[in-house]
Amino acid sequence: MDGPVSRSTNRPNSPPDSDPIIASLREEITELNRQLEWFKRQLFGRKSEQFMPPDSSQMSLGEDIMGQRPDVTQRKKQKITYERGVGPKVRPEDCVSDKGLRFSKEVPVKTIRLSAPGLDETEANSLELVTVNQHYRLAQRPASYVVICYEQPVYKHKDTGQMMSVPMVSGVLDKSLADVSFLSGLLVEKFVYHLPLYRQHQRLKNSGIELSRATLTNLVKRSILLLSPIVDAQLSNILRSKVLAIDETPIKVGKSRKKKGRMHQGYYWPMYGNQDEVVFTYSQSRSRQVIEELLKHTYTGTLLSDGYKAYVSYVKACESRVCHAQCWSHTRRKFVEAEPSAPQEVEAVLTRIRVLYANEDVICEQALEDEDKRAYRLKHSKPIVDELLQWAQDKMAEKSLLPKDPLTVALSYMLQRSEQLKVFLEDPQVPLDTNHLERALRPIAMGRRNWLFCWSEVGAKQVGIIQSLLSTCKLQGVNPSVYLTDVLQRIAIHPNHQVELLTPRLWKEHFADNPLRSDLELIVNDVVE
Repeated sequence: MDGPVSRSTNRPNSPPDSDPIIASLREEITELNRQLEWFKRQLFGRKSEQFMPPDSSQMSLGEDIMGQRPDVTQRKKQKITYERGVGPKVRPEDCVSDKGLRFSKEVPVKTIRLSAPGLDETEANSLELVTVNQHYRLAQRPASYVVICYEQPVYKHKDTGQMMSVPMVSGVLDKSLADVSFLSGLLVEKFVYHLPLYRQHQRLKNSGIELSRATLTNLVKRSILLLSPIVDAQLSNILRSKVLAIDETPIKVGKSRKKKGRMHQGYYWPMYGNQDEVVFTYSQSRSRQVIEELLKHTYTGTLLSDGYKAYVSYVKACESRVCHAQCWSHTRRKFVEAEPSAPQEVEAVLTRIRVLYANEDVICEQALEDEDKRAYRLKHSKPIVDELLQWAQDKMAEKSLLPKDPLTVALSYMLQRSEQLKVFLEDPQVPLDTNHLERALRPIAMGRRNWLFCWSEVGAKQVGIIQSLLSTCKLQGVNPSVYLTDVLQRIAIHPNHQVELLTPRLWKEHFADNPLRSDLELIVNDVVE
């Protein structure tokens, strides 16, 4: 009898590695892993884009065309060191106390005179005061609100019996219960410190003041409408800039007309001019038509943007009237995304781009302008840019990278925008990137984390109006509370044809030395005196 039939353990031969199906699956797995790593970095990774080369001996992009490797580590840094036993620490001039507490003259100081316990009147009279030591402590009151009561006398002529009353002080808003100090505080806390109105309403209630949230919303709306002509004047000045930086950032607004139960995706379009002014305009879409409406088909100069194709299309339609410059920071981010797949190549590119920024630091330190700035860029930055672009062309010509490889995407991004990335070399007024604009639009991003969305498109436009002024106040070094308190009162008496003087940039020159104050501040000052 034959023995049991043994089952063969041999499996069919697996398809070879050259199988196109396996190659496609491996490419798909690589792409999915890259996306997974990107999401992890967004959730848990550090957000800083700072790059430090791990190996100082690493050459960049092959041989150095300058004959020597550029030293990007010799950058001026302020280092403060203390040695024990050498002497006391040298404190800054603005340090007013032995505890290091620094504050400006605008901060009120309350003095408490300490008395010696246990001294009777006889012992106190026998003591002579030598000096008074002052020690400062920072204190805080809960958020406090004050109700101003205006007493309006009414007189009667004894002879004629005619009644006469003292004219009432006019407010910023007609038939409103809010003082200008409350209006400016409402706007600053919501749009500078990102405190939503419902939280301010809770704080008012805890302070013993009954006020509806609808009233707060109405006060914000009416105040912003008064400021609208100032933003229009600021926008007109920005559109006269020789270099105009532009970007777009999303915002959820109202209900979507197309998808039930979802909010509409709107966009703010910030524009940053030569004189450190920024304006946020709201639009429903992100199309090229919005750019045409914003620039009014009349802008002439250099448009600085990221790599969004709508800007490229707009500039082409303008022919030679508009020059297009693009951001090196956005180009750099593409290579940062490709670092896990090609660390050596990316390190070489980032090192070179770091030299470009080091050159800009030198220009800033030496205060170079116009032709001197252009000459320095042509001498030190142009060889680096040319070398980067030539290396990218050679790398793409090798055809050793897959089309979806992150390094391929980064190289294609840079090569497609090579002419726009070179504009800063010839025009000294063009910055290296749009980081200054991205810093200016940070309040919009912070708002999305606090008040989340806008109820309507009207509300979105109003947010853009007030943020245009408050963000410009920050750029100009103007106190937003002082500015709003003055401007909200000055609008009623200021000539309409000189409205541009109320923009933060010009207000600082004409009115900042003697701003209009609220009645509350005058009362407090009288009490102190």
